[in-house]
Amino acid sequence: MTVTQEATQEKRHFGLLDDLHYARIGSARLSPDGKWVVYERTQPDAETEKTSRNLWRINLATGESRQLTYDDSSSAPEWSPDGKSIAFLSGRSGKPQIYLLPTDGGEARQITDFMQGIAGGPTWSPDGKSLAFTAGPAVEPRDPSDPYTVTRFIYRFDGIGYLDDHVRNIFVLTLADGSVKQLTDDAQMNRTLRWSPSGDEILYLASHDPDSPKLFYSKIRVVTMDGDIEEILGLDWGFIKNADWSEDGKKIIFASAVSDHPMATKDDLWEVARSGGTPVNLTSTMENGVEMAWHPAHNADKMLYFGDSARVCVAESGKKGIYAISLTGEPDPQQLLGGERTLSLLDANDTHMLFLSSTLENPGELHIANLDGTDEKPITHVNEAHMAGIIFPEVEHLLYTNEDGDQVEGWMLLPPGGEAPYPTVLYIHGGPHGWYGHKYTSDFQMLAGAGYAVLFVNPRGSTGYGDDYASALSGHWGVMDYKDLMAGVDYAIEQGLADPDKLGVCGLSYGGFMTTFTVGQTRRFKAAVAENPITDLVSRYGTADMGPWGSLSELGGKPHEIPEVYKQSSPITYAHLCTTPTLLVQGEDDYRCPIGQGEQFYAHLKANGCPTEMVRLPGMSHVASISGPVKVQKAQNEATLNWLNKYILGIS
Repeated sequence: MTVTQEATQEKRHFGLLDDLHYARIGSARLSPDGKWVVYERTQPDAETEKTSRNLWRINLATGESRQLTYDDSSSAPEWSPDGKSIAFLSGRSGKPQIYLLPTDGGEARQITDFMQGIAGGPTWSPDGKSLAFTAGPAVEPRDPSDPYTVTRFIYRFDGIGYLDDHVRNIFVLTLADGSVKQLTDDAQMNRTLRWSPSGDEILYLASHDPDSPKLFYSKIRVVTMDGDIEEILGLDWGFIKNADWSEDGKKIIFASAVSDHPMATKDDLWEVARSGGTPVNLTSTMENGVEMAWHPAHNADKMLYFGDSARVCVAESGKKGIYAISLTGEPDPQQLLGGERTLSLLDANDTHMLFLSSTLENPGELHIANLDGTDEKPITHVNEAHMAGIIFPEVEHLLYTNEDGDQVEGWMLLPPGGEAPYPTVLYIHGGPHGWYGHKYTSDFQMLAGAGYAVLFVNPRGSTGYGDDYASALSGHWGVMDYKDLMAGVDYAIEQGLADPDKLGVCGLSYGGFMTTFTVGQTRRFKAAVAENPITDLVSRYGTADMGPWGSLSELGGKPHEIPEVYKQSSPITYAHLCTTPTLLVQGEDDYRCPIGQGEQFYAHLKANGCPTEMVRLPGMSHVASISGPVKVQKAQNEATLNWLNKYILGIS
């Protein structure tokens, strides 16, 4: 009899450190001949508290996977057009630089040496003779102890720093002689470089205009190899997030929301002539928009084109699938791949598309499928061995009606081996226009493994239910979504799932905002954990990187114009009423939800005798607090679980 490893492995609940055994897959690319995939794999180590990020290659014919780099700092792989080299970024010499790795064997060779490192890229020219990339100014970094003057409207950005120190210009490196030419020299954050099919110009997005509060807005520009710049669409056109060429180079396809409330409005796919003109909406019939990242430090889901059609990702009802979009207007958009999971499109060729598939239990594995969505199969199994030893919670799907008659969708993870009604943690998503559903969230699994049911819902304001649902929150932060969240708790109690005497509430970013808002409205929760919250919308207006623009877009005006809206929606207004033991977790270098927000709430709770503590994360930005160094994640996990156990279960 053959005994498998899985059969002999004793299964257990998801533990405090299990998330730190999961690998994460980043960017991935198909080789030009379609026979190979190169991908970026990040692996944390809970014991050493270090994280490695290396490149791996998969033989699609045999399924064999082989590690290509061992420097623990490799990322952004790109095949050369002839498939003979892979360009990538590595920090092995200090700052990130571009390296070339021959695919037939041999060592990687460093080909750039920029003082501040490479910010974005590399991107191959169609003929394979050049690489385009972005980098900061070739000057010594400013001494942080020196006095300095700022003149930008928005002068610092979370996860990046002070923008004058980190502008991103476009460069082109000629491989034959190693020469580098700078194509732009301005105060923008230039990104998302796309070579034209002819190779004589580069399409890009220029964001963070120094004179505008619209820090996330981008201009679509084209630059020639002589450095001549032409602006196709400006900041006033819309909230542009991604752009690329049509196959013939005569048109530009881009994703954008056009609205006074762009964060709450779906991103449509648009088309505009290379020569300019009026853009045409290609997805006006879709209820939900295409998914595109808007942070310049993030990779967006790719938009991929094949003649008269495109492939894009669309989120709806707690899931994200891949759709085919006609560039001619007919037929209507068609879903190719879906299911109870989250798909992220990474690359494609003439026959196949490559994407990441994530579930509630798994951060993601690479899958490949035909362009029409058929013959899908996984090509990585990086987390399966670890998952085999874990008993995962059951998932309960919830549909309930709020007091205004709207249907709200949610889910509950039920702790393995537990008995209903369960001690329950309401976990609130960020955004406010984020969404929960069938995607991996480490805290959910950790809490379920510790014996808690986890309730997560998509209140009004969430993405995936149409523009009316998402924009209903505009001008009503806290007030409207609080009703939906409490209705979800009531429903879970009515269904016999949640123990009304053992409730907790947690959230990060806007979820932290809603957590601090909630504990000022009710005493039904025994404990709360608010990570990186906003608590005072007036001070947030002047101190957060997206304060001015975000406030105008989401609240409807400046503090002096609508003071009652700011007061009504600010958790600090109700802090004196809070009796719920509240833990605050805050990155000290967070520019999105600055640490002063948590400090104000902490001071109010202390002054009014409410049990509270603050976990401060030195050097952590908003982004890094979410997915930062191993020791930071361990500290966050331990603090969260200890706080909830103490005040909900009475376990110290």
